[in-house]
Amino acid sequence: MAFDFLRYSLTGAAVSFAVMAGAAQASDLPSKKGAPPVPVVPSVVWIDAAFNAKVMTDYNFRGISQTDRKPAVQGGVELQFYDNLFYAGVYASNVDLATKPPAEVDFYGGIRPKFGPVTFDFGVWQYYYPNEKQFIDTFGVYWTPKNTDYTEVYGKVSYNYEDKLTVGANVFYAWDWLGTGAQGTYASVTAKYALPFLEGLSVSGEFGHYWLGTTNLAIWSTVPATDLPDYNYWNAGVSYTWKNLTADLRYHDTDLSKKECFLLTADPRGVNNGTASSKWCNPTVVATLSFDITASSLGVFSAK
Repeated sequence: MAFDFLRYSLTGAAVSFAVMAGAAQASDLPSKKGAPPVPVVPSVVWIDAAFNAKVMTDYNFRGISQTDRKPAVQGGVELQFYDNLFYAGVYASNVDLATKPPAEVDFYGGIRPKFGPVTFDFGVWQYYYPNEKQFIDTFGVYWTPKNTDYTEVYGKVSYNYEDKLTVGANVFYAWDWLGTGAQGTYASVTAKYALPFLEGLSVSGEFGHYWLGTTNLAIWSTVPATDLPDYNYWNAGVSYTWKNLTADLRYHDTDLSKKECFLLTADPRGVNNGTASSKWCNPTVVATLSFDITASSLGVFSAK
């Protein structure tokens, strides 16, 4: 029995040694997981171009019709640099205004820094109305400046919550609004919510206030200066986006009276019928269909 005990003890020791040796050898083998992965550097689109085309039943700008309640066709292109941090673009639309320009052509540029869900936007916007003519009635009274081109600077901020809710605030300032010499400051808050029951469907709205100053020239030939009325503007609507197409149905309204609306627009109808009033600021519903696409989505520019 002593011999058997000794034999079993030696055998157990040998097995234990073998197991320990095997474990030691195994620890010396390279890991099957391999080296840790190299961090992937996010790709950067150094240059891109965004294209937009749009048709609408009325070109409504901050509550005032720019097409005499008739349809508009619009389109533009925007160059974007370094993942849309810097941008510059041009946009155009048909209009029907008192000075009868064939179109409105806008030039703009700025910077859009992003910090997580927060996006800022700072820039300058030039409104250009080619070949316009000062509106003068049959009695020689003029109702508009000779040139209504003007420039705005703006700042915007928006916060996006999980791609469901986006809220924003905007401020625009013009030191020579529509060529009248009056200052114009427009500020607004916006909100957009993606409805959960259908992808691409959302509701949105805006509430804004326009502070307008005093003209430094006559809008009418008999008045040397005019205090322009401030007003509130709001819109609310629903939109549906499918791929590159967006359909939007939106209600627009202001608190301007028809007389105040005429003072801001010089609507020729208010001159010709002698009422000095305009319906261009009345409540309205506008339907819009727009198409948006970027060059990078077509493979024209690649991320590097």
